[in-house]
Amino acid sequence: MNHLISTSILNADFSNLQKAIEMVNISSADWFHLDIMDGVFVPNISFGPRVVEQINKHATKLLDVHLMIVEPDKYIERFKEAGASYLTVHYEACTHLHRTIQTIKSLGMKAGVALNPHTPVSLLEEIIRDIDMVLIMTVNPGFGGQAFIQHSYDKITRLKLMIRERESPALIEVDGGVDLSNARLLINSGADILVVGSFIFRSTDPLDTITKLKNA
Repeated sequence: MNHLISTSILNADFSNLQKAIEMVNISSADWFHLDIMDGVFVPNISFGPRVVEQINKHATKLLDVHLMIVEPDKYIERFKEAGASYLTVHYEACTHLHRTIQTIKSLGMKAGVALNPHTPVSLLEEIIRDIDMVLIMTVNPGFGGQAFIQHSYDKITRLKLMIRERESPALIEVDGGVDLSNARLLINSGADILVVGSFIFRSTDPLDTITKLKNA
């Protein structure tokens, strides 16, 4: 498959969020990436299901929702109601990960599992066949605009090998420090989906930047 671009709305101008959503709608991006942060699992607070609902009213592309929260099981149904198509939880936040994944899928969503930079991909070996997407964090989660962690390329390659060996349907998504300098390297390493926020919304021409990322 050709790689996908998931545009991180967290980096948009929230004083004119509808304009940002409409820009992504007409762009060559594939998904909206929505980071949900609780100030506990990560040292920042973003927004919750109510804002996701409002974004969903205007978005014409699927919502890729990333829960950076403790006790994500309490909110799975709520984010389904808000419009999530993909719902990603953190390995580090789930005591019973298999059950969490099955709950997400039972509600008709695709289930993703995110790994922080320090978490090895080998921990997913027993569950990789049940996962629709693995999100590799290439920065420490919580804030946009951080520098890309260089050892992430090897981590993505190891994950891709595991997916192939175990015949898993899982896609690999990469989030953190992604721009045109590393997009092709990430794809060559095995990434299927690039999450990009700061690089798009801080550019002088976001539409053109998305097109260049899509064609990387």
